[in-house]
Amino acid sequence: MDNESKQLIFGRNEEPGLVALESLAGDEGRDEMLLFIRQDGKTLQQREPFKPFFWLNNPALMTDSPIQAEIVSLQGKNSYAWLCSFDSWKALDKCMAWLKKSKGIRPGDPSSPVFLLNDPIQQHLMWTGRTLFKGMVFADLRRLQVDIETYTTPPFEFSNPEREGDRIIAIALADQTGWTEVIPGDGLNEKEMLERFVEIVREKDPDVIEGHNLFKFDLPYLSLRAKRHKVKLALGRDGSVPTSYPSRFSIADRTISYPRAECFGRHIVDTYFLAQAYDVSHRSLESFGLKDIAVHFGVAAPERTYIEGADIARIYEREPATLMKYARDDILETEAIGRLLSPSYFAQAQILPFGYQNICVRGNGTKVDALLLREYLNQRASIPAPDMPRPYEGGYTDIFKFGVMANVHHCDVRSLYPSIILKDGLTPRFDELGIFLKLLEFLRRLRLETKARMNASKTNEERINLDAFQSSFKILINSFYGYLAFAQAHFSDYSLAEQITREGRDLLRRMIEKLKKLGAEPIEIDTDGIYFTPPAFKTEAELDAFRKKFQASLPEGIDVEFDGEYRAMFSYKMKNYALLAEHDEIVIKGAALKSRGLEPFQRNFLREWLRLTLLNKADEIPKLYQSYRDAIGRREWPIALLAKSETLQDSPSTYQNKIQGGDRGRNAAYELALKSGRDYRAGDQISYYVAGNSKRVAVHTSAKLVSDWNPERRDENIPYYLAKLDALLKKFDSNAPTTESSQQNLELDFG
Repeated sequence: MDNESKQLIFGRNEEPGLVALESLAGDEGRDEMLLFIRQDGKTLQQREPFKPFFWLNNPALMTDSPIQAEIVSLQGKNSYAWLCSFDSWKALDKCMAWLKKSKGIRPGDPSSPVFLLNDPIQQHLMWTGRTLFKGMVFADLRRLQVDIETYTTPPFEFSNPEREGDRIIAIALADQTGWTEVIPGDGLNEKEMLERFVEIVREKDPDVIEGHNLFKFDLPYLSLRAKRHKVKLALGRDGSVPTSYPSRFSIADRTISYPRAECFGRHIVDTYFLAQAYDVSHRSLESFGLKDIAVHFGVAAPERTYIEGADIARIYEREPATLMKYARDDILETEAIGRLLSPSYFAQAQILPFGYQNICVRGNGTKVDALLLREYLNQRASIPAPDMPRPYEGGYTDIFKFGVMANVHHCDVRSLYPSIILKDGLTPRFDELGIFLKLLEFLRRLRLETKARMNASKTNEERINLDAFQSSFKILINSFYGYLAFAQAHFSDYSLAEQITREGRDLLRRMIEKLKKLGAEPIEIDTDGIYFTPPAFKTEAELDAFRKKFQASLPEGIDVEFDGEYRAMFSYKMKNYALLAEHDEIVIKGAALKSRGLEPFQRNFLREWLRLTLLNKADEIPKLYQSYRDAIGRREWPIALLAKSETLQDSPSTYQNKIQGGDRGRNAAYELALKSGRDYRAGDQISYYVAGNSKRVAVHTSAKLVSDWNPERRDENIPYYLAKLDALLKKFDSNAPTTESSQQNLELDFG
């Protein structure tokens, strides 16, 4: 790469081995940055000056400031044309407090005269041009996985760290070398287990602590139990305990509130979040539970031990060795999932001015913004305020056929919007240095070169490393269009985003028409991909000729990938479909076909219904349906198949106050918590089923706790669950029996 490309993408500082950094209050009121650098297998510490800063659009605001600051004028005509730097973050904070009080300034407001990046790590990386992990491959990263098992005091269904008896009964640990250890609760008391856990972290000195649902479960649990026993959870590289504060993780249409934890000198990575991000682009995960994800990726531990959550306490009491084996299998799967999903984030850390932990939870628009801001800071150029958000017509989506189709192909415009940007040389109107287009051009070229090197690589390790890089480049490349309409982006340009989208719609419509002229039948189009049935071909050569004719009809710079062939497709509605792949693998996409709000028996039935439908075995559906009716009517299933589980977001008392104030409707889980007389708290989970003998019931008055279910006197509501089965079948199958006829059959069979 030429030097300009290298600096734009990787930053101007080429020093290798930076694995972490933390800000420190230095001597004489001057802050420093503590760098953790890997050299010859050792982690060394190095200090360097740190000067925090913010951008300003009017230097007169600082005329009477009581806080000393260095103010530098920036080149260009953009809004934020001055840079104010300070000797310490404390001084910057005091200045911000003074600006708020005396000038009424709010730095988070898009119209504010001040723009502050409220992250000292990001600031220093941008100022110095450093990035993490230069000169390293993913295998060089020291990763320690953590997973705990906990006891649940009867009659509660889920453990809570605030209850005295709900102790930790196993701490499973693993690392990237294959080492594992399970700290057993049957051999040590809880205090001794926690002390051993801290000892291992100090010995292993990992760069990264990984876990599945680590933020919301394992770390808070470990922290609260450590406080109970007065054990210092000294996990930081300086011997400090992790800190925590409320945060949110947003990915596509999902937002997850969680307690973000930070550990001095280390990064914390939650594979639960990585799986969420993976599913946004693939839409193939049935759930985000560890075991389901491990099965999906084919990394389930060999001959692994499975234990239902409700049975953990019982197994621990009777067969503790079995529970320890279960914990070891869990941690092996956690390591394998991290090894699969983390490399692209590792590669991004070599590019982006963020800490590794932040890269795993930051949105792509923020990442593109950081690359632009870094270069403008490097060239001491002024930056614009974000463009004013406004609505505009989105991408082209349409559906042409419903039902089941055989021999379905998929074609995808390779990076549609970035291709339009590059083809037409488009750039945001306030990008005075033209960095946006340069970054996109360099990233595309670098991705193509990296893919070529990957395909020619001679070792598996080299291939994995290069694949992580090219995947990261692809993610960033595809984010450039979305960046233009990202409300917090400083170089956003809604008019340009609208122009690109309009051209994309026109192009896709022409593609649909060309497919039809070539004898194909379009099924669905979603922004940049088309599902279609091709004309009948006798040879592969004819199919290849069809594809070449289609590609030749497109403008220069627009490339199509024919990236999927399926034996059958069930088209239900826009963005909701199922595909039958070559080896009878079924891919289900869309919330309507795999809603996580369905009871387990409904999800199982829908999956089986789709399988039979796609395999052209619809005549077997009545038998499937009858088998489910029989199982419900004869009460053959474990109650877990009929039950729902919910997490209490509020305490039961807060819920009760909201009900009394008319601020919310009644909910079965909270009503059961209140009636139980047990000490349920926010964060507890409750599993319940519906009892009774009528299909028309108010769930919040008819629900019962699963823990109160008596297998000797089963009382689940058969008509209610049969009606749910009927409704599900009728939703997808026009030949489904009606609820009334099902009820008559029920009375005949089970009356």
